Amino acid sequence: MKVVSNASPLITLARIGHLESLHKLYEAVHIPTEVYNEVVIAGAGMPGAVAVSKADWIHVTAVRDVDGLAKTMVKTGLGAGEIGAVFLARELAADLTLMDEWKGRRLALEEGLAVVGCVGILEELYRRGEIKDLRQIYQELLGQKIRVDLRTLQSSLGEFKLPPL
Repeated sequence: MKVVSNASPLITLARIGHLESLHKLYEAVHIPTEVYNEVVIAGAGMPGAVAVSKADWIHVTAVRDVDGLAKTMVKTGLGAGEIGAVFLARELAADLTLMDEWKGRRLALEEGLAVVGCVGILEELYRRGEIKDLRQIYQELLGQKIRVDLRTLQSSLGEFKLPPL
């Protein structure tokens, strides 16, 4: 399975101590150079920077359509990381794109890409038994002040017949 990620799932999972859990779901995760620069270079000293730089299962790949990337940034107002992830996913014919930002997800869906965000990743980890207490993980997300819609978390917990937050 080919998987491409934007920065936010990597950073979010690192902030709650579950970046390595992503490797339990996917053998390899590809990121565009723009995401690497955002997480590791610009994000030096921040959650995920060192872990992403050292993860041998995260593969950095340059987007080939640099001109298209620049034009799409101007046209959409999205950042280089979001657009880079969409372009790389398209170029690699990825099976899945990991992205949380709403506008970026919309662009990915318009490109015909399958998209999942952190909540979907955490749900899959819970289904597979890699996470024992999904509710507690969601509380960690909120405690870390990670921007996530509370209704989405409540809905997710309801699907698993777990008590609300």
